[in-house]
Amino acid sequence: MRNDYNDYGTIYWVFTQLCNDECDHCYNDSGPKGERMTDEECLQIISNLPERLGRIILSGGEPIADKKQLYLILDTLTAKYGKDFNISLQTNGDLLKPKILDELLEKGVKSFSIASLDRFHKHAGAKLAPLKELFDSRGLVDIMPYITVGVYEEGKRQKIDPSWKTYSYFGANEEMWLGGNWARGRAYEKDLWMQDPLHNFCKIQSGAKNFLGGHTDVIEELSIQLWAINPCCPGTKKAMGDARKEKVIDVLLKVKESPIFQALNNGEPYKMGESIGVTQKYALERGKATQNICLWCDEFFERHYDIDNLRAKTKDEVIGELDSFIKLPVISNHQ
Repeated sequence: MRNDYNDYGTIYWVFTQLCNDECDHCYNDSGPKGERMTDEECLQIISNLPERLGRIILSGGEPIADKKQLYLILDTLTAKYGKDFNISLQTNGDLLKPKILDELLEKGVKSFSIASLDRFHKHAGAKLAPLKELFDSRGLVDIMPYITVGVYEEGKRQKIDPSWKTYSYFGANEEMWLGGNWARGRAYEKDLWMQDPLHNFCKIQSGAKNFLGGHTDVIEELSIQLWAINPCCPGTKKAMGDARKEKVIDVLLKVKESPIFQALNNGEPYKMGESIGVTQKYALERGKATQNICLWCDEFFERHYDIDNLRAKTKDEVIGELDSFIKLPVISNHQ
């Protein structure tokens, strides 16, 4: 970890939960009535981002469903970071038309990620072929071969050129991403979450590992869900901070000294309570009971740790029963 977060790696920002679809596996309940922010709130969040940023991923919901606000965000990001800034757009592709693609490229989007190649989306990946044709017609590079099987020239595996404008595509399944792991939103309600306490989503990309830096096996990434600053995409039970009101770097500096968040930064949520007497053995027992590492994390922050004040909860503060998000009964409190 480091002492200065003015120069940060990647921020994943869900700026809207408005969406043209309402998928069963959606972890943040996006849909036609999904939660939105005002333009002013979005602009305030951008002003609170680090002074230097390697990349931002804009997601939803469906970003293009909130096109006017998306364009405002793109213009403001370009004004802050320059025209060469790396902006990536994660979209289901349903609303992406030639004119809109041209506008997005003009406004500085450098890469597109199509997140709808699975049975949960209404088109179930059927739109990929026309989208690939559209991207190819604009000179974008399909980087999936580079990051999967590899592209070789003269026997050497070729790397992705950072100057390229690119596109990629993926989908959710029971073993990986969204519905497979995150016991959140409709994914949880529809019973599409990973029921395996030993599957440690925290240590892989979009989990909490390396959100404070210091590791090289996953990228440095912070998640902002609407305004909520989180160490991971699923998010902690309560946010670390509010990006509308707080500088992102101040929030990172605030939590970096906490052994709890250091454990998350190491991708070890079952160890995060050891400094306050919540043993790894007990955490693993609770993981088996809740069946999911994210649900254990929720329970930890619900019952054992006060995020606002970065301290263990007192016995008087610890609730006697879990909220409805925990399906199985609580065992003895080892705090």
